[in-house]
Amino acid sequence: MRQIVVDTETTGLETAQGHRIIEIGCVELIDRKRTDNHFHHYICPERAIDAGAFDVHGISAAFLADKPKFAEIANDFVNYVRDAEVIIHNAPFDVGFINHELKRLGKRWGRFEDYCSVLDSLALAREKHPGQRNSLDALCSRYSVDNSGRALHGALLDAEILSDVYLVITGGQTLLALDSVAVERRAREGRTSGQRGRLKVVRASAEELDAHHQRLDQMEEASGEQCLFRKLDA
Repeated sequence: MRQIVVDTETTGLETAQGHRIIEIGCVELIDRKRTDNHFHHYICPERAIDAGAFDVHGISAAFLADKPKFAEIANDFVNYVRDAEVIIHNAPFDVGFINHELKRLGKRWGRFEDYCSVLDSLALAREKHPGQRNSLDALCSRYSVDNSGRALHGALLDAEILSDVYLVITGGQTLLALDSVAVERRAREGRTSGQRGRLKVVRASAEELDAHHQRLDQMEEASGEQCLFRKLDA
């Protein structure tokens, strides 16, 4: 089974405003194992990059000035993903941009979905964790996937991280279930043997409480909403 994990970076958020792809990163999985057959290109967008987009990925127009245009890498790209299952986090966004680029090349190029099937890992995560945050960073935290090298977004790095997250989401549930069974068995054994004992209460220090409240302030500033922890305290 061949799967390709894909991520893109763009000049902005809306194709309707003429925004373009500036980076494509792809990671290949064969039988759920990552290979060294990556596909990665920076792309000259032939337009300016929005300040908000630059803050996310840190890729400048000057850096991209001598990079190939999408038309120059399009054939290699569609051949790379051809007949594979492509995995993208928030697929409508990336697929929309890819189709925008293909449309600019002419009708004969068709749509991205003509070359491959697409699985949206964000939709998959929302099914498994309804009502929770399911961004790539949130999933890394939830599944203990190392994303410490991700100071800024980058298409190839994000594709590599997403491949790790996807494999855990789709293949780690059995191990998690077995772990929970083992925990429950040990708990039953402790109750029946009378070895449970008293639970030790460890209270947070003043410094730890201060750091906790600072973190809640950051979360509220980022989300624009009151943190759930403070709602519970109220």
